[in-house]
Amino acid sequence: MTIATTTPNSPVDQPLLVRHNWSVAEVNALFSLPFNDLLFKAQSVHRLNFDPNHVQVSTLLSIKTGACPEDCKYCPQSARYDTGLEKERLLEMHKVLERAKEAKAAGSSRFCMGAAWRNPHERDMPYLVEMVREVKKLGLETCMTLGMLSRSQALALKQAGLDYYNHNLDTDPEFYKDIISTRTYEDRLNTLKNVRAEGMSVCCGGIVGMGEALKNRAGMVAQLARMNPHPESVPINMLVKVEGTPMADVADLDNFDFIRTIAVARITMPSSHVRLSAGREVMSEEMQSLCFLAGANSIFYGEKLLTTGNNEANEDKALFAKLGIRPETKDTPSTRRVANA
Repeated sequence: MTIATTTPNSPVDQPLLVRHNWSVAEVNALFSLPFNDLLFKAQSVHRLNFDPNHVQVSTLLSIKTGACPEDCKYCPQSARYDTGLEKERLLEMHKVLERAKEAKAAGSSRFCMGAAWRNPHERDMPYLVEMVREVKKLGLETCMTLGMLSRSQALALKQAGLDYYNHNLDTDPEFYKDIISTRTYEDRLNTLKNVRAEGMSVCCGGIVGMGEALKNRAGMVAQLARMNPHPESVPINMLVKVEGTPMADVADLDNFDFIRTIAVARITMPSSHVRLSAGREVMSEEMQSLCFLAGANSIFYGEKLLTTGNNEANEDKALFAKLGIRPETKDTPSTRRVANA
């Protein structure tokens, strides 16, 4: 597959090959480009695939909070850490639908539902299936993140109409063992294979700022960019440090390193939506604007992402107005210029 240039003197003067064989060394070389060159390259790629002034907007709701048996060192929902988080059972359907209606009214086109589980119990599957069906009736795209999925569970959710399944890699295989011990990297890849096998779109990204080295960030992006097809959505999260977790005192990641990660994700996965995800609450408008320039074209609306803070929708709308950005809708015409090789 190639992405063809259509205008003379295009900033990208050669057709771009959509690749699935990125090496860590190649991705690391992108990270090492001068900042201006990297952003120029990323924005050029972005404009060949998307309207640069449209941003896809999602809303994320925790439908089951806390008491997760996993030991992810960044996560306040782990039962292993004392973070003061109040545990909640699965939300009642009427509360989920109320929040979904609010999300749609605020301008979200996708409603994402997350449960703090290692994997969903079979007894909960009928309820989850019905939840997907009811949210779909509202005219929203649907996404869930429920932990590991079996093939049969993926099939049930697909048949209910689930559009996206989120399952992040978090980091690269090398650094992963320092972050999580209760679930292997291969477990994550197997869940993604099950989701793909049933025809669902994949939402898969990672977290930066966990104390990883540059080679680990490059390794994470390379892992994502080697997927075939690439994830349709790629959330890039800045670690949100929560008191009580083992990562509460990790040193801050430099803002430019975060922006570089957005840009490299855009270059290596040119037709994916790259989501500026967790951590936006502490980012200035200027930093967020540089992330959009680097190729981010998706965000979460709403004051909370599962259990951590997020920008309020009104704040995002005000920033969009300053930048001339419009929320993407299901009816937004595609501006991708893609031709088969």
